[in-house]
Amino acid sequence: MSAEATNPATPGPVTASAARWRARIDLRRLGRAALLGPAARDRLPDAIGHLADAHRAHHPDADLEPLRRAYVLAESSHRGQMRKSGEPYITHPLAVTLILAELGAETTTLTASLLHDTVEDTDVTLDQVGDQFGAEVRYLVDGVTKLEKVDYGAAAEPETFRKMLVATGSDVRVMSIKLADRLHNMRTLGVMRPEKQERIAKITRDFLIPLAERLGVQALKTELEDLVFAILHPEEYQRTRELIVENASRADDPLAETTDEIRAVLRDAGIPAEVLIRPRHFVSVHRVSRKRGRLRGADFGRLLILVNEDADCYGVLGELHTCMTPVVSEFKDFIAVPKFNLYQSLHTAVARGDGQVTEVLIRTHQMHKVAEAGVVALGNPYAPAPDDPADGERVDPTKPGWLSRLLDWQEAAPDTDTFWSTLREDLAQDREITVFRPDGGTLGLPEGATCVDAAYAQYGEDAHACIGARVNGRLATLSTVLDDGDAVQLLMGQDAASEPSREWLEHAHTPAARIAIQRWLTTHPGQDTAEREEKPEVRLRPAADAPDPYTPFPPALPRPTSDNVIVDQPGATVRLAGCCTPVPPDDVTGFTVRGGVVTVHRIGCAAVARMKGGGRAEVGVRWGDATECRVTLVAESFVRPHLLADLTEAMAAEGAEISSATVEPPSQQRVRHTYTVQLPDAAHLPTLMRAMRNVPGVYDVSRAQTQP
Repeated sequence: MSAEATNPATPGPVTASAARWRARIDLRRLGRAALLGPAARDRLPDAIGHLADAHRAHHPDADLEPLRRAYVLAESSHRGQMRKSGEPYITHPLAVTLILAELGAETTTLTASLLHDTVEDTDVTLDQVGDQFGAEVRYLVDGVTKLEKVDYGAAAEPETFRKMLVATGSDVRVMSIKLADRLHNMRTLGVMRPEKQERIAKITRDFLIPLAERLGVQALKTELEDLVFAILHPEEYQRTRELIVENASRADDPLAETTDEIRAVLRDAGIPAEVLIRPRHFVSVHRVSRKRGRLRGADFGRLLILVNEDADCYGVLGELHTCMTPVVSEFKDFIAVPKFNLYQSLHTAVARGDGQVTEVLIRTHQMHKVAEAGVVALGNPYAPAPDDPADGERVDPTKPGWLSRLLDWQEAAPDTDTFWSTLREDLAQDREITVFRPDGGTLGLPEGATCVDAAYAQYGEDAHACIGARVNGRLATLSTVLDDGDAVQLLMGQDAASEPSREWLEHAHTPAARIAIQRWLTTHPGQDTAEREEKPEVRLRPAADAPDPYTPFPPALPRPTSDNVIVDQPGATVRLAGCCTPVPPDDVTGFTVRGGVVTVHRIGCAAVARMKGGGRAEVGVRWGDATECRVTLVAESFVRPHLLADLTEAMAAEGAEISSATVEPPSQQRVRHTYTVQLPDAAHLPTLMRAMRNVPGVYDVSRAQTQP
């Protein structure tokens, strides 16, 4: 039975000129299956003929015999049972299976879908299912049966998702059947009491719609959203419906006009493409109206351009941006960087002469299939991937991705409340950013994620040893919020016993990060680094003849030598600037300061620009023949045992005499060292700095930019 016939609130097609429009996979049009008497044993029952047609459209060579046998068993088992709508019960598993067939599910999933209520509601046992259809179908039916027993009561919310995940046995096909089952039940919800409709709609909104989004099944998600919208917000739903009906009755159609223009552009460019109008569903129209206020014709849909190859997507984009007026701020490339739910597409927008903006989606036919059906379109996601993917397109190696990570989270969570709070935050996040790793890989993170999240996304629990990061080449703390497109290099400590800090929880936004940190803190009470006392500042005397080269002593910093500087002011006192610590063969300049002293700076020093800007005259300076130099170096390193000994030994091996050293208190397992060293030859400075960087635990060495 159609949704309109069984549920008055169900959003139905309202466009007056349907021939001009091509909707997404329209699962709402699927009707009630007619029931016939016993069929010949060697013939496919007519009741599932339409199901077979839908399945063969995606899988031309599929063996339909399992479907025939599954239907015969389901029909005989459910015979005499009726739904609350008054229909024979078999119409429900048929409708659920047809939904999955339209999405492209493989034969095993469809077979399990036809049988998904038999073990729960009839005398059929799991052993019977296994004997007749194999272990895989038995496994899927068992998973769906367990899902049906999950308590969705408000008091049980924190446990609901954990039970669901355990029940699925990590197989996304179980979730797919559950989502299709809920969709058909939502379509026929009109026979229920209003209070029960509202309760089921809220459960669907809070649990199953976010799941459909994570699994990429947009065709299911959008219809579920509209059904929930109609039940929970009937007045706003009705106003939105009226807007759509009013727009459908308009004589002019800006989307159709833009479609014709784009077809002409692509035809002239010789790019084979299908250009379709993709109407917005009810919730999408409602969101756009709240964002933009008064809606215009182009706001009621988007254009979908389907091509054969990845390269054609970019060819279409180039033609549109060349021949039409692009809205550059609307461009997004989800082909180069797919979304977490496998979604790939190019998004752009073009402006019409009347000011209306038309959004355009560009993708291949295979991308469109995955965009609509998500993991369902992947067939059996656990089967070995073929050597040559269909149509030569990329296959996502992480499938089913999000669900696998979710199962890891629920296993790692130290308690239900931790899992629930992090999961709710994740489900509420509908925007994603992509950051790039140094090896060229990417990390998909929710908007607002920090370096803490990136660390746990890349390293799992090994991220406990992370002490910082470089974001776009610059040092950053773990609390740094990342932006879309940032390049992130995570800095890992050398100590295997490194500990996370309790304060990291304040900066963690992903379930993976929050659960891993909370789990460690729960098993190590009172041991996180945030609670450890800071070490006092230590100054070191590394003289060669000292009995203990690490004995603290009061700060003392000798003035750098200036004997090998020649100044164009005879008799002037010369001082090497402490802000940039110039050494041969640096390009240098000088300025006269108080008392007639000439300070020598590196040309690139910030102080040079300030003094020039203040009108101070430069004094010519140059290096003499002496090769010795004194320079101040800053080393950034991880906290680890024996680091100072290893570092000073490496410096001594390069002939550097350490005049003084300062070690600042550690912060987030990082420590900063400042050394003033005397070198016999300035030319050895690059070699010295390279040797210091090669010491395990040292991740940066630079010339001092301020007076130590």
